[in-house]
Amino acid sequence: MREYFGGDPTPQMLLDTPDDPLRAAGVSGNKIKAFRDLAAKTLDGTVPTHAAIKKLSNAEIVERLTAVRGIGPWTVEMLLIFRMGRPDVFPVTDYGVRKGFALTFQRLPKTRALVAEDLPKPEVLLKRGKKWAPYRSVASWYLWRACDLAKNAPPAGRSGRE
Repeated sequence: MREYFGGDPTPQMLLDTPDDPLRAAGVSGNKIKAFRDLAAKTLDGTVPTHAAIKKLSNAEIVERLTAVRGIGPWTVEMLLIFRMGRPDVFPVTDYGVRKGFALTFQRLPKTRALVAEDLPKPEVLLKRGKKWAPYRSVASWYLWRACDLAKNAPPAGRSGRE
């Protein structure tokens, strides 16, 4: 796409471009619809400018960006944490956060792998997460790290010193 447009396309360029060149660039029909919706919502102000987004609350940003086809709450939460550096975001539907919570706080047998039923429901995470406000992004990082540490742990029943 960047080659076709000679760089990053503007929203208006995306709206004005027929499907065929976008398809030729490997963009699926659903992605074309998502790009066009993003472009239209950028032009109408639903998607805030960089300067404006910094002034909005997390909830306002989630509301505005999830109005765009193909952008869900999880995507916006990752933007808030990793791009905007917001300290109080808790993505309770994120698999890694749920798994890290299960590994850290639930008394599970160490002799088997986690299964879907082991993972806490988002409501459980929301309740516990109240204690961690206003630094729930940091809690998320620790829960993701718990998953990393579990991957590198010796198999159950072994000390790792053999």
